[in-house]
Amino acid sequence: MGLRDDLERYREVGEKRRQDLAEFIQYGDLGKSRADSVRIPIKIVDLPEFVYDRRDRGGVGQGEGAEEGDPVEQPQPDDGDEDGDPGEEGGDHEYYEMDPEEFARELDEQLGLDLDPKGKKVVEETEGDFTDITRTGPSSTLDFERLFKEGLKRKMAMDFDEAYVREALRVAGWGPATVYEWARGENIPVSRAWIEDAYEGMPADERDRWGSIEEMTERVEHESAAQRIRREGINEIPFRRQDERYRYPEIIEEKERNVVVVNIRDVSGSMRQQKRELVERTFTPLDWYLQGKYDNAEFVYIAHDAEAWEVNREEFFGIRSGGGTRISSAYELAMTALDEAYPWSEWNRYVFAAGDSENSSNDTEDKVIPLMEAIPANLHAYVETQPSGNAINATHAEEVERHFRDADDVAVAYVNGPGDVVDAIYEILSTDEQS
Repeated sequence: MGLRDDLERYREVGEKRRQDLAEFIQYGDLGKSRADSVRIPIKIVDLPEFVYDRRDRGGVGQGEGAEEGDPVEQPQPDDGDEDGDPGEEGGDHEYYEMDPEEFARELDEQLGLDLDPKGKKVVEETEGDFTDITRTGPSSTLDFERLFKEGLKRKMAMDFDEAYVREALRVAGWGPATVYEWARGENIPVSRAWIEDAYEGMPADERDRWGSIEEMTERVEHESAAQRIRREGINEIPFRRQDERYRYPEIIEEKERNVVVVNIRDVSGSMRQQKRELVERTFTPLDWYLQGKYDNAEFVYIAHDAEAWEVNREEFFGIRSGGGTRISSAYELAMTALDEAYPWSEWNRYVFAAGDSENSSNDTEDKVIPLMEAIPANLHAYVETQPSGNAINATHAEEVERHFRDADDVAVAYVNGPGDVVDAIYEILSTDEQS
């Protein structure tokens, strides 16, 4: 086994020993990951290397300029080719990289979630099997098997044992009216006209062969339509135009699972460093998760103090302002952004907001809640980040929670420290799963 094989083996061991996902979300360095790649530290022993024995300062291998503890260098090829130089692998053995799709699967397993996103936008229509049925169509698509079955059912429903009914006409004292009533009671599908014609054609001396109907039924065997068909076969089947059905292909709609995530965060003066870090620690895994769940994920980042403005992802987690707070300004901007580019008929929508629950007077009740109700979304969520516990003016989360207590598309979570982050993520995603 060569050194490269050893290195690969240590990589595999490292992947198995990577940091626990929940621990990484709560306390790990999320900043080393990108939007499309999650880098999780590996708990792994150092790779083996050769060192010189302290007791042996000389001898073979003590090259000029070498320091104690230096790894032995690899022999250089005679032709000066630098391929294979030590260190070309870099330090990638220190992290386990997963894409958002793998991250979503891992988080589902760890939290016990089973979110099944639905597609909305139809991107392609294809013809499937000829399983659908219509009343008109080209003769080449006529469903003859169905036509035959319908005709056969009609024949069996209309067929009856003519000889048996004629014997009933030979009961003394019975005429067509009595036989017809009897036949109806016996579920024999014979018409009044057929009975009258049969009676008229019957010699008069045969009309009193049986003293009673009981004597006739005891002496004459009744043969069902199914028995007669098995014995005699079928000479003709009464096809009718209304029985015709034509097959046409099922139209299969391929839907793309599109999602737009609107992330809103308070950047007012009260949002200190610790609060900002809790927002990042909560929103970043949610972004990875939804990106991994959907075919196409887009993100809108909105920062606000008393006013709101759109920012990019890098600015979203680092920006800071000294202004006051008016949360409704962010929802007004979110509504405009969604209506302009992400119609509800084609996009799954998530609107996530976070802050310390401080808001200007009456803004939550008068504006934010009506805006949340007016913005169609798979899920609205608010995350309160308040490391020191609830402040006197921090009532926004409570007001939202109280108003939407019976709603299945609104979640409110409280994060007082890193240890609450995973619970908050579960609260949000499990609410979406139920809705």
